[in-house]
Amino acid sequence: MNPSNRRQFLQRVAALSGMGAAAPLGLSLSALTEAAAQSAGSGSYRALVCIVLNGGNDAFNTVLATDATSWDHYNTHRKPADGSAGIALPAPGIAANGAAARSDPARLGGVLPISHQGRSVHAGRNFALHPALSNVQSLHEAGRIAVLANVGPLTRPTTKADFANATVSKPAKLFSHNDQQSTWQSFNAEGADKGWGGLMGDKLMGGNGAGRSASEAGIIQRSFTCMSPGSASVWLAGQTVLPYQSSTTGILGLGSAGKVYGSSALHGSMAAIMGKLQSDGSHWVPARNLLHSDHQKVVQRALQASDLLSANLAAGGSAPWATPAGAASYNAYNDDLLKYTSVIDGTRKTNHLAMQLQMVARLIATNAAANLGITRQFFMVNLGGFDTHDDQIRNHGERLTQLNHAMAYFDAVLGSMPAGDLRAQVTTFTISEFGRTFTSNGDGSDHGWGGHQFIMGGAVKGTEVYGTFPAYSTANSSGVFSSPDQIQNGSLIPSTSVDQYAYTLGKWMGVSQADLGSILPHLSQFDSSVHDLGFMKA
Repeated sequence: MNPSNRRQFLQRVAALSGMGAAAPLGLSLSALTEAAAQSAGSGSYRALVCIVLNGGNDAFNTVLATDATSWDHYNTHRKPADGSAGIALPAPGIAANGAAARSDPARLGGVLPISHQGRSVHAGRNFALHPALSNVQSLHEAGRIAVLANVGPLTRPTTKADFANATVSKPAKLFSHNDQQSTWQSFNAEGADKGWGGLMGDKLMGGNGAGRSASEAGIIQRSFTCMSPGSASVWLAGQTVLPYQSSTTGILGLGSAGKVYGSSALHGSMAAIMGKLQSDGSHWVPARNLLHSDHQKVVQRALQASDLLSANLAAGGSAPWATPAGAASYNAYNDDLLKYTSVIDGTRKTNHLAMQLQMVARLIATNAAANLGITRQFFMVNLGGFDTHDDQIRNHGERLTQLNHAMAYFDAVLGSMPAGDLRAQVTTFTISEFGRTFTSNGDGSDHGWGGHQFIMGGAVKGTEVYGTFPAYSTANSSGVFSSPDQIQNGSLIPSTSVDQYAYTLGKWMGVSQADLGSILPHLSQFDSSVHDLGFMKA
């Protein structure tokens, strides 16, 4: 087996062990490649935190155009003529009606206006946010959140005529959850094994681990450059780096139930694959085959990484990310800092997205406190429940309330970290596999394409809507929309590509222009003057 195939095999082992109890092993494994990586530049710390809104966030009810023409088109398609509730949100300034049904938009109140700086492309347009996004509105007005309008996977600039032309290149398997999740993160449909976050990590990991021994620096570079406190996916996987997965409250041990791979079935299967022989009916004895030494190295590195991190992890029950409590008594699930007030029923609920971001803050703090010498990191967190085919007002409102609370929580925590205010060094951004249809199916919306995203941080040029916000229109009797931005059911053709979004973030992280060109496969199809979307400071 040649080195490339051997490495690919071990990466597949990591992917397999990401299921169930065995996940900590697979997501802690370090690839065997010793490829050189570029320095992180100045050496000052920077991190990207990707918030994945799984299910396809309804962008039309997240960031709205409220100028008179746009508002009329919006209500035509989302507010039923028969007087039923529909999914059209109330206009700005309308008070919430707590007596309305939970599925009635009136219960939420009016949308929240946001300012923008008058870019010519948005002349005469007014914008607002979902009523649940009051903290996001405040952060936007404070200059620490920007909106990126109508972004999505593109292989080239695409017009409405291009979409209708089968010979014109377009992303594969549009409107498919799994494929578009993968395409957003890797530029390939489901089955891809490397993402643009991990590939950027490959280029920047050489600056990590400064001041540590060569052995520890190698572990830090390959295991701690890309991390996830929960479910990791392809965005964090590179050629050399592989995502290290923790739980939302601590560092996981290697395997469970006395099995290195976590389950008896996977343990037995891997034993057979690795050429192990049962010598006395009770013990597995490793045979000397081509994979044995590699297997030993991978497991050893996984153990070393777990030990290095768990020995230094910042305490969970400490300020600013928690309400201080004794180590033995702290329970994140009971911490009021990690709870949000439901916009639907007014109850206090644990916010699992905030819990993930708490762990990100602890991991960032550990780097400074333990002198791990990390200068560049990539994190991924997840919030599900955005596939709102029905009961959208209630479900979407609940999810956006969690996002609203979690983003404000994380901004406040980063502003008060033990090492000082890190908001200018950590940029948080959202992605979702697709937007949704402009039309309503009654009480929900269906799969679309382009959507709007948020970018948060002290290095963000906030108080602005970047990209080009789409023009709304009303469908004719044949269901055809006149807007050049809207296809069937009013779904949006993206006007900005994921490549451009990633380029702007990667440039801020310090990835070279040449490396960005190799990581982002469709970038060259877009005019170089718009590669950088302008929402990040230098």
